[in-house]
Amino acid sequence: MLRIIIVAILSLLIAIPSFAVEGPKNEDEKTLYAIGLTVARSLSVFNLSPAELEHVKQGITDAVEGKKPAVDLADYTGKVQELARARRKVQGEKAAAAGKEFLEKAAGEKGAVKTDSGMVYQSLKDGSGASPTATDTVKVNYRGTLVDGKEFDSSYKRGTPAEFRLDGVIKCWTEGLQKMKEGGKARFVCPSTLAYGDAGAGELILPGSTLNFEVELLEIKKK
Repeated sequence: MLRIIIVAILSLLIAIPSFAVEGPKNEDEKTLYAIGLTVARSLSVFNLSPAELEHVKQGITDAVEGKKPAVDLADYTGKVQELARARRKVQGEKAAAAGKEFLEKAAGEKGAVKTDSGMVYQSLKDGSGASPTATDTVKVNYRGTLVDGKEFDSSYKRGTPAEFRLDGVIKCWTEGLQKMKEGGKARFVCPSTLAYGDAGAGELILPGSTLNFEVELLEIKKK
């Protein structure tokens, strides 16, 4: 992830002019604007204050205009990585606290059950027929969101259901899908211990994140 952040910043240095522009109008301008959005998303781990952002902008401006850098980039690559780890840890601690509250609230909803493992399972539509085992391959549609409602993954948006063995996904899914029957739809609220733990995943799923899923079990694949 940190390497991606650095590459994205370098891309921005090359692509963005140093003067103010209006909103993008043609496809080339929109593509350049999209680079900016990509970099901003990558930089989100730093949770920059307005004052800190000004220093980042200054570095961009100096690089684009060919000015002599105020620091040697090679000397600060490690410090950039250290700052990213420290800021991500702080954000993860906040995410963990919010996730605990979200999980308890979800457990109190009608029809919801908090299992011994700590996940919250809630049937949204009962299916019929067989339930999968941990070694079965299933075909599902799903949508995953963070506790603030931000979507981080969706098979619906991709337009293609997902297929996988139940013992090859996060523990929350392995447990939750075994409670379902074909044709059913359920909600899984997954504590971080049953999801991505203290490592997190990608840019959006921070360490300690509780995840919320709506899952449709379309089919248990025949062996």
